[in-house]
Amino acid sequence: MSEADVLYIAARRALLDALEALGAHRSALILVGAQAIYLHTGQADLAVAVYTTDADLVVEPRALRDAPKIGDLMHEAGFERGTQVGSWLCRRDAGPTEVTVPVDLLVPEAVGGPGRRGARLGEHGKDVARKARGLEAALSDNRLATVGALEEVDARRFDIRVAGPSALLVAKLHKLAERAAEPGGERLKDKDALDVLRLLRAIPLDVFTDGLDRLRAEAMSAAVTREAITFLERLFGAPSSPGSRMAVRATAGLEDPVTIGDSCAVLADELLRSLR
Repeated sequence: MSEADVLYIAARRALLDALEALGAHRSALILVGAQAIYLHTGQADLAVAVYTTDADLVVEPRALRDAPKIGDLMHEAGFERGTQVGSWLCRRDAGPTEVTVPVDLLVPEAVGGPGRRGARLGEHGKDVARKARGLEAALSDNRLATVGALEEVDARRFDIRVAGPSALLVAKLHKLAERAAEPGGERLKDKDALDVLRLLRAIPLDVFTDGLDRLRAEAMSAAVTREAITFLERLFGAPSSPGSRMAVRATAGLEDPVTIGDSCAVLADELLRSLR
């Protein structure tokens, strides 16, 4: 078993731990991020194995109960607050060693209340989840799915809303664009661009076209969806675009760089043309 496999298993275990701890609020949670993407795409015909070292959950404020308090539940389950608002850390076995796995609780910026980073969640306070722009689409584009462990010794399975492909694409493009705009782009991760390519390869064009059209028509998600489409062209519109180059780096030594760069540009262009 590769190191990536071991880390992915630990990340899934941490996700299930969080879902178990937040059972009283599970109906207010939506799985996003890489773990949600892989439920839709699988390998997506890429030589790079799927993997992630964290878990991301959207909290929908209007569906959230006042009690029990999220912070108390996470602490009781062995999670500790990270340095960033909304980041909850736990130590989990990963083969012969232990690793720290972050589980991020996120709230779409449009429904996160005033303030810069911490989401205002009523009785739960303003320091258990953080606001993020681009997640608004997940509030309407999601479906109920069963998420289980990646190891036979863990029989846990939870029904949880999982963001749809269009919402996940919007969220990833916002994440890439936000981090690319930061000085030095230090938080950019090539794997995020590869996750976009996985989505573009695995999900039929008409699914994205219909999904993004619906999101552009909804008040909550219209603005962030239009922005994401602009980001798609900027980041993946050509083989030399920043996102395309990141995907090439993420597959270095395992895929032909020209094929990966061209694939990013061609698939992005097909979707952009369809949306026009």
